[in-house]
Amino acid sequence: MGEKIVEALIDGGKATPAPPLGPQLAIFKVNIGKIIQDVNEKTKEYEGMKVPIKIIIDDKTKEHRIEIGTPPVSSLIRKELGLKKIAPEKKEEVGEGTEETDKEAEKEETEEAKPKKKKKKEVEETEEETPEETPPEEKERVIVGNLTMEQVIKITKMKRDSLLAKDMKKAVKEIVASCVSMPITIEDKPPKEILKEIDEGKYDSKF
Repeated sequence: MGEKIVEALIDGGKATPAPPLGPQLAIFKVNIGKIIQDVNEKTKEYEGMKVPIKIIIDDKTKEHRIEIGTPPVSSLIRKELGLKKIAPEKKEEVGEGTEETDKEAEKEETEEAKPKKKKKKEVEETEEETPEETPPEEKERVIVGNLTMEQVIKITKMKRDSLLAKDMKKAVKEIVASCVSMPITIEDKPPKEILKEIDEGKYDSKF
């Protein structure tokens, strides 16, 4: 007796009476059609994504309530940007002329190496120092997408219940902070720069 819980992972806005939901709900003799309709209404914002849901059913009255989990921030960002995955594109996909730039780089390396062949010790030292002198990976990262502040706010609202922030401004900062390690920009700027602008109050009117 009491409450029964049905948990499932469904396609946002596209739940059906078929497995996994249908068979589980049938056990409790509830209005499956109504529950499916409510689930789809609550998850329509997540169309194209897998969404964890929890259906709590009162064993006596057969009334139900639905709790919707949210996909990870990275999945929400991917959805907003229309990407299959958030990862830098391969150099071949960056654009034309990459082979030429690679050849130029090779020429520069060989030209730099020539005067250093006179002394083996100097060559070994420079080879050891090269990794330290190379630019950070962040500079070489290929940006795969750009979010607007409106999109960031939209994602924040979707994740609001699971965030620790007490107000919207801090909640947005949590989402922006999670973008720092991703190959994306916000308002065409690095996420770290956006965090500073939020602190300065630049986007207060949007919150």
